[in-house]
Formats: sequence, structure tokens, C-alpha cells
Amino acid sequence: MKRVTIIGAGEVGTSCAYCIAERDVINELVLLDRKPGLAEGKALDLRQMAAIKRFDTNVIGVCNDYTATADSDIIVITSGITRSPGMERSELVTTNAKIVQEVTQQATKYSPNAIILVVSNPLDVLCYCAYITSQFPAHRVMGMSGLLDIARYKSFIAEELNVSSKDIQALILGGHGKTMVPMPRYTTIGGIPIRQLMSEEQIQKVIKRTQLGGEELINYLGRSAWFAAGASICQMIEAIICDQRRVFPVCAYLNGEYGFSDIYLGVPVILGANGIEKVIELELDPSDKENFIKSENEIRNNLNIMRQIIQS
Repeated sequence: MKRVTIIGAGEVGTSCAYCIAERDVINELVLLDRKPGLAEGKALDLRQMAAIKRFDTNVIGVCNDYTATADSDIIVITSGITRSPGMERSELVTTNAKIVQEVTQQATKYSPNAIILVVSNPLDVLCYCAYITSQFPAHRVMGMSGLLDIARYKSFIAEELNVSSKDIQALILGGHGKTMVPMPRYTTIGGIPIRQLMSEEQIQKVIKRTQLGGEELINYLGRSAWFAAGASICQMIEAIICDQRRVFPVCAYLNGEYGFSDIYLGVPVILGANGIEKVIELELDPSDKENFIKSENEIRNNLNIMRQIIQS
């Protein structure tokens, strides 16, 4: 019996629920929200869609009933307020740290062997919040950011070159925000290094747009987007449930890797049934290393703010 719980039935949670239910790789999906009727209604809608899309995943919706989430293999945390235009991810720390702390306490009480997948922002800081709250081993607490950031990066490269995004391989390190580090050194199109197909000016244009990818969408929508995020979460869930051992960029706990300790940052990992099976360390260009350090410094500052909030 494979069971996944998604906490937060907003746009991101619902998009993820749709994706993973349709994949038909789990037996039961529990959608939980604090607003009465929201998760129940969306779960009912998804169940009715099953006959059309031909999947057997049983989708259950509940209002704040954590007993219904018992024995989940994966707990996905999407709860919290989302960004509005002009707002930085770091501004969400005060409210969302308390929410993630409470949600983690409740969910892990009933699923002590689960893997936690954090989606709420500021992502890197809230991963650490879930880690210290749950007291789970670090390999079972992680965040979704890299796959989403890379999806945006690939999309912008494909647009710039007028090629299929299917043929693009890429990597991004660091925090989920403006200090993320897209890596041209590890970016190829059909196996061809990006620098043989794009000028440095084009590459920097794409990198800048990727770093501001969330803001671009918020300016259009008035809030954070959800389709690509939901699909990214789904990919991670499938890799874990099916023990695919995929090499994915994940927000992971670092304990000496890349010279950083006691912090969550985006790095490539092997993702399988046990969660993060291995953190992959890469050789970095001096400029990428410098930018990675800047990203770590920003996350470290927000981490100190988060610690004060959840301890108060």
C-alpha cells in the first residue's frame, strides 16, 4: 500500500495531486487542508476524473484530520502564504515557519517513517525547520526547488534557441531565489555544450531571467504559479515511490559537502526509496563557487531568523 499525503489543497497542492494521481503509481492520496470543504471537494473532483483519465489512485480529502494521513510513505508540505508582487521569499519566514512547524509536528506523529518533501517558501529555510521539528534523519527531509528552477532555465534556453526543451540537460545549485546558481558548465543541448550554441550575453540573459523566474510569474498572476511546481513535486514523489534512483537537483541537508555544514541548499542527489541516497559533489568553476557561497550566506541569514521564530 503506497500512500502519499499532500498538506495544503491550494493551487500547488492540487496541481501535484492531479499529476501524481494520474501517474497511477500510488494506491492512496490524502489531500489535507485547514479550510472546511476545500480538500474534500477537490478530492471528489479528482476521483470523478479517474474514470476519464483511467487511473485507480484513491483520492481522499480531509479537513485538518491528521489521523487520516497515518502511515504515509511521503508527506508533501505546501501549506503557508504565497508571495504577492514585490514580496521576497525571505519575507514569508515569519508566518510560514510557524505553519510548517505545526504541520510537521502533526503529520510526523502519525507517519513516523515517512519522507518529508517541503514546497513552502522560503524553501531552503523551511526544509531546515521541518528537519529540526521532525527529528528525522536528514536523508528523509528534503525540498523541491531545483527541478522547478531547472524547468524554467530549460524553457528559457529553448525559447532563446528555438529548440525542444526535451533535449536540454542542465543544473542549478544554491538557494531557491535570486541567488540561485545556474551552471552553464553543466548545461548541454543534445549533448552539445551550451557555450557552443549561445553567446555569453545570451547565456547571462537566460540566467538572469531564471533567477527572476518566480517574480515574472507573480507579476502576471498576482501570486505564485502552480503547474510547473506541481509537476516537479510529482517527479520527486515518483522517483521515491518507484525507487528510480534519479539524479535530481534537490534541496538537501549538507554536512561538509561543497564546504558547507548544517544547512539546506540545492544540490544534485541520487533520489530513491530511502530518500536522498547520495549527495553528488561536482567540480565548480571559481565564479560558480563564489556565487554558491553568496547563496549560502543569504540562506544562513534567513536560517538565523527562522530559529528565533520557532523557538519563541
